[in-house]
Amino acid sequence: MNKLTQPVTVLKGIGKQKAAELHQLSIDTVEDLLTHYPYRYEDRANLKPISQLSSDQLETVLGRVEAINEGFTKNGRHMLRVTLANNSGRIVLMWFNQRYLKQRFALNQRLIASGKILSGTTKQMMVTDFEILSETDDISQFARLVPVHRASEKLSAKWIRQTIEQALRAYGGDIIDFLPQPLCQRYRLLPRSEAIAEIHFPSSWAKLNMARYRLVIEEFTLMLLELSQRVTPNKSVKGIAHQPTERLTNQFIRQLPFKLTNAQRKVILEIKSDMEKPTAMHRLVQGDVGSGKTMVALYTLLKAAEGGYQSALMAPTEILAEQHYLTLRQILAPLGIEPILLKGSLNTKEKTSALEKLANGDSQIIIGTHALIQKNVNFCNLGAIVIDEQHRFGVRDRLALENKGSQPDVLVMTATPIPRSLALTLYGDLELSVIDELPPGRKPIITYHITEKKRQSMYGFILQQLQAGHQVYVVCPMIEESAKIDLENAQALHQKLATEIFPQYQVGLLHGKMTATAKAEIMESFRTAHLQILVSTTVIEVGVDVPNANMMVIENAERFGLAQLHQLRGRVGRGDVQSYCILVSEAKAEDTQRRMAIMTKSNDGFAIAEEDLAIRGPGEILGIRQSGLPDFKIADLVQDIKLLERSKLLAADILNDGLENTTYDALRLEIQRRYQQKIISGIN
Repeated sequence: MNKLTQPVTVLKGIGKQKAAELHQLSIDTVEDLLTHYPYRYEDRANLKPISQLSSDQLETVLGRVEAINEGFTKNGRHMLRVTLANNSGRIVLMWFNQRYLKQRFALNQRLIASGKILSGTTKQMMVTDFEILSETDDISQFARLVPVHRASEKLSAKWIRQTIEQALRAYGGDIIDFLPQPLCQRYRLLPRSEAIAEIHFPSSWAKLNMARYRLVIEEFTLMLLELSQRVTPNKSVKGIAHQPTERLTNQFIRQLPFKLTNAQRKVILEIKSDMEKPTAMHRLVQGDVGSGKTMVALYTLLKAAEGGYQSALMAPTEILAEQHYLTLRQILAPLGIEPILLKGSLNTKEKTSALEKLANGDSQIIIGTHALIQKNVNFCNLGAIVIDEQHRFGVRDRLALENKGSQPDVLVMTATPIPRSLALTLYGDLELSVIDELPPGRKPIITYHITEKKRQSMYGFILQQLQAGHQVYVVCPMIEESAKIDLENAQALHQKLATEIFPQYQVGLLHGKMTATAKAEIMESFRTAHLQILVSTTVIEVGVDVPNANMMVIENAERFGLAQLHQLRGRVGRGDVQSYCILVSEAKAEDTQRRMAIMTKSNDGFAIAEEDLAIRGPGEILGIRQSGLPDFKIADLVQDIKLLERSKLLAADILNDGLENTTYDALRLEIQRRYQQKIISGIN
């Protein structure tokens, strides 16, 4: 792996600036680049007549430039329009806020372009990629399966594709196959080097499927082998036997303004039993959005505090950490406990004070982000940790926080709906608890699917909710791979709602480009009802709790997977009033219509997860990946469940043979390298 672990700067055309930009995509080495797999493919081999192009579908066209025009939209966005013609008709290619492209085009130029066909009487395409052809270019070199890689504002998908092509030419021969050849033959796996070449530049759909099959099986098998080497912690690792006294925890439960559900009580009893044993607890709590996982987490924190131990709750974002802090501070005040908040955006004085309180034991309960696992964070006597939204963290993050104490009890929580068998595989080192009941009084969220024709009616309905004193979320999607377009889309909608549609109300804007402090201020303004409408990108997907917000509008809902739609919808329905979710989508594709239908019929996250699996199937390549284990580059624990079962057979064959055998030297080293821990004695 030596050559592949070289920095990307060994490649031609990559200096310090490009390397820094690649780092933002988690690409630092040649290997990182080669495993930066495409997230979708454009089939340019299927060139249809312009008259037969389908609305809302990704299509590819070839023709000559007939006209070049530029102008501005009503919202002030620059628009470039290039008319492309061939013997089957004309189509207008469109780009927004990319003025520099105009100079690239010339009349009568040959051009091949791919993008989404817009609905309307005039054929129009929102272009995602294009190539200018010379008169001598062979069209067969361009009409092919083209990969689309995750990109950034400064690095285009096309540049990344070309850079990966360069890396494959230079270092493709250095790719090591750590699975022995007999096993590859038995399970019909392509050689690793061929699979990586084909996943980036497939010669056919069949080869693409074979390449993905190999790489998914590989990732699952490595995960299963790594999990098999762990000793189940809660059964054998000595830990803290917390006191059976329940003074604080009983007082906490008594003072709650609501009754815990039977499911919450059951999980609390499981946690109590675990924490009072002399072995370390390692438990996963899985519960749908709004099921009350926070109360279960607070019980765990208080159980540790009761015996004089510190406890920590780690959340993936500052917004979520702040939300937990505000909720816990209110509940803990009558108990005489003051939690502290540790996050990256604290000023020096605040951070110093928080670190001192941690180190000397003045603070018993700490809420924080990744800041909790920094080297300068020292606990006095950490006895329990809770990790919220576990799928947002890697295994290493969890271990880093555990290592801040001496075998503390560990509770991890997730609202990501995963079938139970899948959860047991993914979190093989954890005991599993499920909160499968919503708090009483919660009304199911009524969900509607509408098209643009009903937009004015929707605005009227929103006005009714605002006049009744409620608040509204409006979520804009990520558009393709461009965070810049995403931001402009949200800004444009924010401007329209604030100045044209609801000028009498306060409308806020929240997006990923804002500083952590600015995000927190906007969320606090919305939480305290100083803002009545919040236009947001998907940064509000997890953890925001505003009970007065009873309506969620999701624009371009077809761009989201079912699981993400369900997560977003879960931001409302957290109070005792009727809540609503409106999915706005013009897309007519069959799978989109089915997803919208499922969302309007069901509020059950686990049922929705099963439907998602049924719709997409294990063989599908296109589409948005569901969140899974952060170490995965291509495998999907929901989409690829059949391949997971296949991988279990492969892992079992290896374990039966003995992973310590010299046959598996390269495999053991790869597991060690990926998971950064020695799992087999004797590895140097």
